[in-house]
Amino acid sequence: MVGPQYDFLSNPLGAVRSTFDTAIAAGTDPSSFEGRDWGAISLFRRFLFDQSGISQVPLLTPTSIRFLRPHTLVLYRGMIQDMPGNEFYVGAYKDGSVWRTNKFMDVSQYPICSSADARIWERRLLYCVPVPGLSPWTEVSAEEFGNLSMDWMSDSREKRRRDEESSDTPVSCEEVHDSPNTKRMREGEHSSTAPHSSGAATGIVSTATRLGYDIGSNSPPCLVKIYDSPESEMKLNDIFEFVGILTSPELQEDNEDSDLSNGFSEDPLRHFPPNQVPRLHCFIHKKLGIQDFLKNNPTVEPKLDLVKGIRESLLRHLTAILGNDDVTSHFILLHLLSKVHARDNDLAVGKLSLNLTCFKKETVSVFGKQLTHVLKNLLPFTFCIPLTVEYLNTVSLAPKKNYDTNRLETGVLQLAEGSHLIVDETKLDAGTLNSVGVENCRLLKNLMELQQVEYDFKYYKMEMKTDTQLLILSEGKSNILPADVIVPFHPSSNSCSEAVTVEDLEAWRWYLATVRQLPHSIEQEMQKEVERDLVAARQEDRSLGPQDLSRLLTMGRLMSLSYGETSLSLEHWQMVKELERLRRQRLQ
Repeated sequence: MVGPQYDFLSNPLGAVRSTFDTAIAAGTDPSSFEGRDWGAISLFRRFLFDQSGISQVPLLTPTSIRFLRPHTLVLYRGMIQDMPGNEFYVGAYKDGSVWRTNKFMDVSQYPICSSADARIWERRLLYCVPVPGLSPWTEVSAEEFGNLSMDWMSDSREKRRRDEESSDTPVSCEEVHDSPNTKRMREGEHSSTAPHSSGAATGIVSTATRLGYDIGSNSPPCLVKIYDSPESEMKLNDIFEFVGILTSPELQEDNEDSDLSNGFSEDPLRHFPPNQVPRLHCFIHKKLGIQDFLKNNPTVEPKLDLVKGIRESLLRHLTAILGNDDVTSHFILLHLLSKVHARDNDLAVGKLSLNLTCFKKETVSVFGKQLTHVLKNLLPFTFCIPLTVEYLNTVSLAPKKNYDTNRLETGVLQLAEGSHLIVDETKLDAGTLNSVGVENCRLLKNLMELQQVEYDFKYYKMEMKTDTQLLILSEGKSNILPADVIVPFHPSSNSCSEAVTVEDLEAWRWYLATVRQLPHSIEQEMQKEVERDLVAARQEDRSLGPQDLSRLLTMGRLMSLSYGETSLSLEHWQMVKELERLRRQRLQ
């Protein structure tokens, strides 16, 4: 039996051409292929998921890019930082009497003559960067990636089944052997057959700041080209994993003047030089959430006993590093479980921003540093802002559109959903804010109150919804950032950096990622009890407003979730009231 003329890993374009030729031979009109698969994607889904080929696909990183050959299959994960628009290209054309395709390629391998037979198609462009604030423990090495492939398989089988039902050209899939790329990655060798492949990494580090990403990350920036997917599937700041073809930067540069090869108008990619930003032509993509960044993620049901045990150990750890301040550690836990689960006009329901006061510069150097370290070990996306007058007057917090380069220039507040932001206000001394500083204060306030970031498109502003947990460390109540909860920090001992096992960390990470995603409701009888208590609290203290009452409801929801329960109980509501009483006692 003769095997296929291609290897899915080292020659994916062979599979694309083979399925295209098969479809044409079956009498299918090439015009009908615009915006749909002719069998190539179904073929790759069978290889990647049914045959476990996903575990063989190398991960695109700043290190691996030096070894990977162009036109091979790779996997990339990153955040969508910009959407440069759509790109027109010659998708199918006639080479004499033979139909050819340029799909999943930057340039044509054959001369294209201007003719009525050329079929013009369209693809989306996504500029992706490493996830801002990505914690080092989340980074996946090439060796560890194989352990995550099962998640792809289970999520993709249903989609592959739908694709096969709509496909007119079923294609058989043969057994595939190890690719040369994978072997070279394991052996740590450079490619001798493609000496130019290392050029993909040339200049990446030197242009990191200009292109808006962190050179310390385990992921380079990447320009991803998307085919046959609805625009509604992807939006700015989403995190995705992509499997596709890594193309050759040199080949693109050498052929940049070819007629119709890269489009037929002003190149929208001229400010994304291919020797600095790799290209990936995407076959398959998957949106990632916080749980996808957990290592050794157990697929277990969050049973009450398990959740309660993990909660207690995490609380003990937080209390220890916070100088045995039990009240603050409880509020920290509720804060870490908060998320925006609904929106009512401008109200972001579910957020719980936290302002820890009584922090001085000396206190921050001990407890603040320790708390920041712990949060970075627990959360996948964390970011710290040292709030000073100089910082506010000079930093770009909001993304801005540069029409000269047709790029969205990133800002500090362009964060992925579920990010955690620590603002250290203890560094703020007396000074004068310029117009930039005043605007930055407004942006931070809007983020805290509305969970929105205003993107500047020069001719208009656009409010982009976000879901960012905010923690402020300050000496007194922050006048810049009005948090939902103000808790004076009262340690009774020095910070204790107790030993923590890897198993403990993984359990805590799983707990925080899993519990915050649980659904929640309040039974009718419990609703009446809560309403009576809120009315009584309002009568006792007329200064309580709707936001305070909404905050108490949010705390009740989070308290229940912290125990793994999806319905508010009287016991947990009483715990919230007692926690609030202790907090208000500290404020007096």
